[in-house]
This record gives sequence, structure tokens and C-alpha cells, in this order.
Amino acid sequence: MKRDSGYNTKQKEKLLELLISNSDRHISVAEIGAFFASEGSPLGTATIYRQLDKLVERGVVRKYSFDGKTGACYQYIEDASACREHFHLKCLSCGRLIHLDCQHLMGINQHIAQHHGFYIDPAQTVFYGKCADCAEKEDS
Repeated sequence: MKRDSGYNTKQKEKLLELLISNSDRHISVAEIGAFFASEGSPLGTATIYRQLDKLVERGVVRKYSFDGKTGACYQYIEDASACREHFHLKCLSCGRLIHLDCQHLMGINQHIAQHHGFYIDPAQTVFYGKCADCAEKEDS
């Protein structure tokens, strides 16, 4: 079995640390690249994607692709099953992605399954609109 060089291992560890320290939000490849550049150890985009793909395969990072226009974003997840149990809100102004644990929506999910024979995947379901912060800025 081929062993990775120490430098790559340090980069992988640093990438995972970055994702863990930002586990409350989604992070883009551009943000990851900017972080490594600011630390004085720039990483190529292809390398970042390769490492993220490995983490996604391992099930410790979740990849979110939403509208086909913006790049994917990534998030460290301790419990992969937890993210499958809620919907997402995406702000069209600032791009913020919000996890939404809402029993009312889960009721809609159950209704659609029982009455319409369609099973929604909450982890892939995104509602688009404006977050409260952006809506407030536009009102002022």
C-alpha cells in the first residue's frame, strides 16, 4: 500500500480541522483555497476537490450541490444520518445555507408519501428565498 507523504498528510489534517472548526456552516472550495493561501501553504483547486471527494466517500463530509449555477459547498458531519432528516433554506442574496429542523415540514413530507406516493429526500430539498438578515437590509 502506498503511503502519503508527510506534507500531504499535514494538508489533509489541516483541511479536516478547517471543516471541523466550521461544522456549523457550509464551506466552498474557494474559501478553503483562500484559507490555505492565507496560511502560506496554497493548495490547488484539483487537490482540494480530490481531498474533499475522499472525505465525502468516507462519510465524514457532506457535499451540497443546489442550483447548478453555484459551486458545491461542503460540511463536516459527525452523524451522517442527521443531515438526511432535515430540509435546507438557501438565501438568494447572501448565499447562506440554513439547516431547517421543522416538524411541520416533516408532516408535509409524510403527507406527500402517504397521499401522493412520492418520497422526498429532505437532505436534497432546498427552499430558496431571503434570510432575515438580507430581508432586513433591503427594508432599511
